[in-house]
Amino acid sequence: MMPRWIFSLNNLISLDLSYNFVVGIPDGSWNLTSLVTLDASGNQFKSLPASLFRMSSLVHLKLEYAFEGPFPVVLNPNMTSLRYLDLSHNVLKCSVVPSWLYSFTHLEYLDMSDCELKGGISHAIGNLTSLVTLDLSHNELEGELPNTIGNLASVVTVDLSYNQLGGRLPSSTGNLCSLSFIDVSHNKIRGEVFKSSTKCSSYALEKLFLQENQLSGEIPEELGQFENVRELNLENNLVGGPIPGTIGRLKHLETLILAGNQLNGTLPESLGHLSKLGVLDMRDNFLEGMVSEVHFTNLVNLTILCAPGNRLTLKVSPDWIPPFQLQQLKLASWHLGPKFPAWLKSQKSLDTLDISNTGISDRIPSWLWNMTPTLGFLNVSHNQIYGDIGMLSGGGDFYLNSNHLNGPLPRISSTSFVHKLDLSNNSFSGGISDFLCVNNTQFSVVLRLGENLLSGEIPDCWMSWTTLSVLDLGNNNFTGSIPSSMGQLALASLHLRNNHLSGEITWSLQKCTSLVVLDLSENEFTGSIPTWMGESLSSLRILTLRSNKMKGVIPPELCRLASLQILDLAQNNISGAIPRCIKNFTAMAVKLNPSSPIQDTYSRRDFNPYGYMENELLMMKGNMYRYDKILALVAIMDLSDNNFTGRIPEELTSLVGLISLNMSRNHLSGVIPKKIGSMGLLGALDLSRNQLYGEIPPSVSNLTFLSYLDLSFNNLTGRIPSSTQLQGFNASSFVGNKLCGLPLTKNCSVDHGKTTLGTDNEGDDTGDGSGVDWFYVLMAIGFAAGFWGVCGPIFFIKSWRHAYFRFLDNVWTRLCIIRYGKCN
Repeated sequence: MMPRWIFSLNNLISLDLSYNFVVGIPDGSWNLTSLVTLDASGNQFKSLPASLFRMSSLVHLKLEYAFEGPFPVVLNPNMTSLRYLDLSHNVLKCSVVPSWLYSFTHLEYLDMSDCELKGGISHAIGNLTSLVTLDLSHNELEGELPNTIGNLASVVTVDLSYNQLGGRLPSSTGNLCSLSFIDVSHNKIRGEVFKSSTKCSSYALEKLFLQENQLSGEIPEELGQFENVRELNLENNLVGGPIPGTIGRLKHLETLILAGNQLNGTLPESLGHLSKLGVLDMRDNFLEGMVSEVHFTNLVNLTILCAPGNRLTLKVSPDWIPPFQLQQLKLASWHLGPKFPAWLKSQKSLDTLDISNTGISDRIPSWLWNMTPTLGFLNVSHNQIYGDIGMLSGGGDFYLNSNHLNGPLPRISSTSFVHKLDLSNNSFSGGISDFLCVNNTQFSVVLRLGENLLSGEIPDCWMSWTTLSVLDLGNNNFTGSIPSSMGQLALASLHLRNNHLSGEITWSLQKCTSLVVLDLSENEFTGSIPTWMGESLSSLRILTLRSNKMKGVIPPELCRLASLQILDLAQNNISGAIPRCIKNFTAMAVKLNPSSPIQDTYSRRDFNPYGYMENELLMMKGNMYRYDKILALVAIMDLSDNNFTGRIPEELTSLVGLISLNMSRNHLSGVIPKKIGSMGLLGALDLSRNQLYGEIPPSVSNLTFLSYLDLSFNNLTGRIPSSTQLQGFNASSFVGNKLCGLPLTKNCSVDHGKTTLGTDNEGDDTGDGSGVDWFYVLMAIGFAAGFWGVCGPIFFIKSWRHAYFRFLDNVWTRLCIIRYGKCN
């Protein structure tokens, strides 16, 4: 509680009440007529008294983190002396900038950042002609910037970042000759990049932040007029065209970020003139052409060179020594090969090196491993690098995947703390006991050894890898069973696909309660699906046991996996009925969210998925595809090639998020569920080679995304429903049934409201044979009548029989005389 006597000090000039957590002061208390400076920051005022804004003597007013509530209604503000006003970091939900603030025409500093302000910026802001600093960042302001902002002739700093402002940058902004700092990043501003004006003979602009907007057009040639610019950021816009050569005039430029745009053409050689440039980020554009030593001539201060995702070719002499010492170098997708870049040996300060997918076809140099103790990130993946690796040392992330590296797995220095190690898709061979059981890398989070030639049993010594979240040993030649010590890992993703592993799935995996992905497919596992999978692995989103020797039934406990979006049990010996509780797979019952990658669901707080993209091989439309970036959108159920019996449960149709459903090659009977048309996202449906009967439900016509359908070899009858989708499929999708109508050649006819098969397609083995075809019945009767009408008397009447044989004998005699002239 503030003592009241303070407010009776009429001669008081400066008052600091900051961070006392005062709740409130009565409105009539503000009678300090001589007060010049007031700092009431860090309090808990429920509201601000209107009398505060009628103190004519105040020059400096700071209310940062001071109150919660709307602005007071001030009818007659009388703060003609006010120069400094800080209202930042207050909770002003549903508030707009009060109009009376625009009457403080002598105001030089205005900070209302992070106040949850809404609405637009008034044209009246042009009245604040004395403003030097304007900060309205981190609010929810919208609408266009008023052209009157060009009236702020004295303004030096403008920060409008992190709002929802749209429209174009007013042309009057170019008239702000004194402007040194402008940040309008993270808005929705469109149109062309900031341009200069003929009104200013020179510009004070030093920092220009335009990133995360919708700017388009080209970088203007006039950019070279801003000779004092030190930082320029255009990241993640729609800017196209070439980088203008006039950029070489920005002799004070220290940071240039042009990433995530649509820039094309070649790099201007004038970049080499920027001797103060320290950061150059041009990643993810469409730049192409040659880059030579000339482009780096004077870049002596360059420490960060980031330009992956372009089509540039670096062509320098073999003995080139760059003028810079880089800390970060990212040139992924450039053309650097075929030789390994020898100039990298000169870089003694590198902590990040990414030269992946750069066309290098060379033996991995031994000097590269001398750099690893200081490297925190190394990516040489997706090249054709060969040779073996003796030892890895240092710490951080190492991506050596998708090359031709061979020999045994490398040893890891005992002093190393590798976080992520990807050696997949190479030709490493031998066992992994020495690698796992001798190395002591207790800080590893990602270990990928898949798609190699590794063999032997998986050793039971995972106790030293307890921090491991992602483990991929798939597509090797491992034998034996899953070691029980794997259950001690805090795994989120486990890939063991396509090995020769056998036995039952170890019960110890039930301790891996953070598992999101479990892929044990294409092995020789036996036994039934463990009930603990549904009881303990509640976070599971992907479960694939395809192509094993599993038997038994689907346990009801499996239906507890509400997050499951991919279930693949194909090619096993699982039997019994499909449980009706599959409706509890609620992740399959909604359209999946594309903004939630699989790895983002990993529950380990210390696991950073950067640099790792979860992937999975899935059967879709009869082919195997690898999914990674869009894996979060995929919802699949594949129960094909088993021994399931009984009906397809009607509850299945509630899984409207499925894009692929395969129940083929089982012993399912009954009818196709009538509401199957409600599964509107289905792109592939395969129910072939079962014992289904009845008609195809008319609701199938509602499956407008369907591009793969197979209902062949069942006992389905009747007319194929009419829709653009169904009639567009090949007839092979329906063969082996008793169906009619397009795309089959057998026509349908309607008889008393029932569909029957027509008679104009003789020989169509896919037709309906259940009806009575009277044409063939009458033909058979006629044949029998004619046969017995002629032959019956010959068989049963003796005189007729003798006469018939005499007739045949006379005919034979005549034929012999005609042919041979006599008969023997």
